[in-house]
Amino acid sequence: KNTNYNPPRGKTTGNRKLNHADNPKIDIFEWQMDLLRHFQHAQLFQLLVRDLEGALLLETLSDHLTELADLVLDTALSLAWSGLKQKHRDTPAFAIIGYEKLGGKELGYVSDLDIVFLYNDDDPNAAEIYTKLGQSINAWLTPQTSAGSLYETDLRLRPNGASGLLVHAMKAFAQYQRKQAWAWAWAWAWEHQALTRARFVTGNQHVADIFEQSRKEILCQPRNLIELKQDILMMREKMLDAHPNSTTLFDIKHDRGGIIDVEFMVQCLVLGHACNHPQLTGNIGNIALLKLAAELGLINRDTTKKVRMAYREFRRTQHRLRLNSETDLTGTPSVEDPVQQQYTRVKANDLNNARIVVLQLWQEVFGNYN
Repeated sequence: KNTNYNPPRGKTTGNRKLNHADNPKIDIFEWQMDLLRHFQHAQLFQLLVRDLEGALLLETLSDHLTELADLVLDTALSLAWSGLKQKHRDTPAFAIIGYEKLGGKELGYVSDLDIVFLYNDDDPNAAEIYTKLGQSINAWLTPQTSAGSLYETDLRLRPNGASGLLVHAMKAFAQYQRKQAWAWAWAWAWEHQALTRARFVTGNQHVADIFEQSRKEILCQPRNLIELKQDILMMREKMLDAHPNSTTLFDIKHDRGGIIDVEFMVQCLVLGHACNHPQLTGNIGNIALLKLAAELGLINRDTTKKVRMAYREFRRTQHRLRLNSETDLTGTPSVEDPVQQQYTRVKANDLNNARIVVLQLWQEVFGNYN
C-alpha cells in the first residue's frame, strides 16, 4: 500500500472541484462547504497514517499541517470574496495574519487557528466591506456541517482583543504596535510576545510586505533587558494563575517546565536581542530559534540541545493525547473526558527529565529575575 504523503500545493488544488461546471445549481454554498471539509479531512488522514508509521519528524508533520491550514484559509478567502455582494475591486487589498501555532508553523491535528485580518485600502467603504469579508471567512471555517468541521478560530489577538474591530487598517495596526514598542509596560508584554510568532498566511502581497516590514521594525527595537524580563515574568505569573493545576499530574502546556516556559524563553530572546541579531525575527519555529540563539552565543549550547529535545517530546505527547481523547479528525468533540479536552496532563514522573532541563535553561535566561 502506498502511503506516501504529497502535500497539496498552490491555490488551484481544491478550486477546480469547488468551481467545476458540474457542481449543483442549488445549495451550492453548503455543497462547497462539505467539499472543502472532505478535502481537508482526507489530507489529515493521510498525514495521520504517515505519522503512525513513524515516517514523519515532528517538525515535518507540523509543516504539513500548517501548509494544509494555509491552503484552506486561502480557499476560504477566495470563496468569501467571490460571495460578497458589495465589492469595489477585483481582488481584495486584504491579508490574513497567523499567530501562535499557525504563525509559528507548529500546528497539531486539532489546533485552533489564531488569525488577524488586515487591509490596506483607502476606499471610504473599505472598513465595512472588509468587515463583511472577515465575517464570511470565519463562516466558511467554523460551522459544523454533515461533513464535520474545519477549524476553530480565535480572533482575540487583534488590537484591543475581543472588544476591538474585527478587521484593521494596516496603518492603524502598525501605529498601535509601534506605540507599545515605545511605551513598553507589562500590560503590553503579550502584544509583542505574540508578534514574535506572527506571519502573513494569504491575501494581498502588498499588505504582506507592509506587515512584515512593520513587524521586523517593532521586534528589532532596542529594549531594556531587565524591564523586559520582569514584564515577561509578570505575564507568566498571570498565565499560571489563569490555569491552576490542583492535581498530581503534569500539565504539559501550562505548568512550570512545560511548553509555555519554552515559548516564553524564545520570545524573551527574540525581543531582547533582535536589535543586534535581526535573524531572530524569522518565522522558523521555536526549535529552530533555540538552535539559532545558541549558535549566536545567547544561551548554552548543550542545555539548549536538551531543551529542544524536551520540547519535541512535549509536543509529540500532546499530539498523541489529544488524538486519543479530545476530538476525532473531523472536528467532532469527545465528551468522554471534559478535563482532558481543556488540559493535556500526564503522570508527574513521565516527563520529569524534560522539565528539569527546561527549568535549567529558564534560570539561565531569566537569572535573578525569577
